[in-house]
Amino acid sequence: MHPKPNSIVSFLVLLLFHVLILSHESSAAAAAAGGDSDHFRYDGFAGAPLDLDGMAMVEPDGKLMLTNVTSQMKGHAFHPAPLRFVAPPPKPNATAPAAARSFSTTFVFAIAAEYVTVSGNGLAFFVAPSKNLSAALPSQFLGLFNSENNGNASNRVFAVELDTIRNQEFGDINGNHDVTLAPVEVPRPRRPLLSVAVDLSPVVAAADGAAYVGLSSSTGPHKTRHYVLGWSFAMDGPAPPLDYAKLPKLPRASTKRRSMVLKVLVPVAAPLLALAVFVAVASVLLWRRRRRRHAEVREDWEVEFGPHRFAYKDLVRATRGFDGKRLLGVGGFGRVYRGVLPASGTEVAVKVVSLSHDAEQGMRQFVAEVASVGRLRHRNVVPLLGYCRRRGELLLVYDYMPNGSLDRWLHGQSAPPLGWAQRVRAIRGVAAGLLYLHEGWEQVVVHRDVKASNVLLDGEMDARLGDFGLARLYGRGAADPRTTRVVGTLGYLAPELAHTRRVTPATDVFAFGSFVLEVACGRRPIEHGGATGDDGDDGEFVLADWVLDRWHKGDIAGAADARLRGDYDHEEAALVLKLGLLCTHPAPAARPPMRLVVQVLDGDAPLPELAPTYRSFITLAIVQNADGDDSGAASCPSSSTVTTTSVDDGAFSVHSGDRMQKIETCSLIETL
Repeated sequence: MHPKPNSIVSFLVLLLFHVLILSHESSAAAAAAGGDSDHFRYDGFAGAPLDLDGMAMVEPDGKLMLTNVTSQMKGHAFHPAPLRFVAPPPKPNATAPAAARSFSTTFVFAIAAEYVTVSGNGLAFFVAPSKNLSAALPSQFLGLFNSENNGNASNRVFAVELDTIRNQEFGDINGNHDVTLAPVEVPRPRRPLLSVAVDLSPVVAAADGAAYVGLSSSTGPHKTRHYVLGWSFAMDGPAPPLDYAKLPKLPRASTKRRSMVLKVLVPVAAPLLALAVFVAVASVLLWRRRRRRHAEVREDWEVEFGPHRFAYKDLVRATRGFDGKRLLGVGGFGRVYRGVLPASGTEVAVKVVSLSHDAEQGMRQFVAEVASVGRLRHRNVVPLLGYCRRRGELLLVYDYMPNGSLDRWLHGQSAPPLGWAQRVRAIRGVAAGLLYLHEGWEQVVVHRDVKASNVLLDGEMDARLGDFGLARLYGRGAADPRTTRVVGTLGYLAPELAHTRRVTPATDVFAFGSFVLEVACGRRPIEHGGATGDDGDDGEFVLADWVLDRWHKGDIAGAADARLRGDYDHEEAALVLKLGLLCTHPAPAARPPMRLVVQVLDGDAPLPELAPTYRSFITLAIVQNADGDDSGAASCPSSSTVTTTSVDDGAFSVHSGDRMQKIETCSLIETL
């Protein structure tokens, strides 16, 4: 189904779930324990004796709504009485272990999201020993767990997750899969599409074997309604079939009354309607001619791109006329305002980018690439909700990130210093986002401006990579694109850009390495007039060189932010800092791809260790300074002065004028 923008996305699913619990005894003993209290059926929930908490409520027509259109909320619905999931022994004095019982459940649910492309975190059927889930988070944990107790066997919670968003930290598969849907009245297949035998005895065999069954959902940052229309459950046999004719209906626009009105009025009003249409069309054409100078620009090619097109007047209302009090920040590529969409109440960030019409084709390509980036969907990438194009301006609408940029948390005077665990979490998040851009999408996306100020923190303090104003896209297998000029931020620019001008994933890896060192050390990649003992010859502090010097002295972990007062894992700090140095290696071929970076951070691969022969980054500027250039821009030498010509047999050559200096880098990396 492909609904129009701004319409509610809803779909109806019949889920028949049958779990066979393996036990040490025969299934006959389990079947004997069934009773009338071990099954139930709700064809709608009007008057149903459910126990509800959180945002859950039963609407007047009998729909169970677990969450409404409120972000960061959760809801639960419990069958009121606990059920025995462990059958008593067949004989009173039997010593054999009690047999776990099989069960099946059927429920009809619907998800109505505010936007077509994003929704809440989903819902789950669960079995839990208690109805107290107050400590659970309304996020990717679906209102059942939190970051502290997730994965603990002591929870004794079994859940079947119906997820609508990918959570890479849980090992979710990517989006390249399909789900087969059928009308809700169609009988289920005799052979299930998925059949798995699971031994749930360790989960449900707690205490006396009694547990509660229920349904849970959470919205996370995106406003979503989660409905359940009917539910049945049974022990030791198939769940009672639902009467679909009795299920409540989803809220839809009524068409019956409108049809009756049309039948009566159309024959009478047809001539008047035709005249009104003619007058309206003429008025619109006249109005558009008068407003053309300030009208939005629309072109045929924009139809193929994914993000939603916003009306300019709605964005003016959302930002209160782009009020200066709502200004979040000003950068080299535009101004960013905080806004609230009038129709939905959703908080957004609106970026206003000024475009030059001197090169119309270049402007079209830029808009097309931004629209393409709008189709990116990853939990560590700030989603582009839509855009609006006017003469000379492009307005980009993003999800609002309430905790601002990571740069403010690292270098702001008022914000408390981030703890070590939160810093590592941010590094992992940005690494996962870059891996998605480089390898996980249909095209290769090179961000070109990875830095702390372009990393935003959402309501759950998860890091998201944003600001794709400099991003370049190209097809897999195509040649790396060249850029007409080197753009970016000093300290994050890969040194090879000055002479090759080739945009590659390796240039992002270099910027990511500078970002890693900045987050771990709490200092910017390049600082002028550093603290005593940190300055270079010209009073310039280069973070990568300073960390490298600490590593040579055997105290690389001591380079971590002094504001942490030693409260961090020193082995983890050493790994993170060495990884940052490896990513900022002057030779692009020596930098690890983002897939290896993610594996190292997750502990799935060893760190390629830097050898003691690793040279200072300042070395690249020796020749440049010898020619009389005292600019101190060691990390980005001028392309007219310094050119890297080769990387061969562990050495690379640097040319300056008629001289060539060979910098030995043999055994640059060794795998532990």
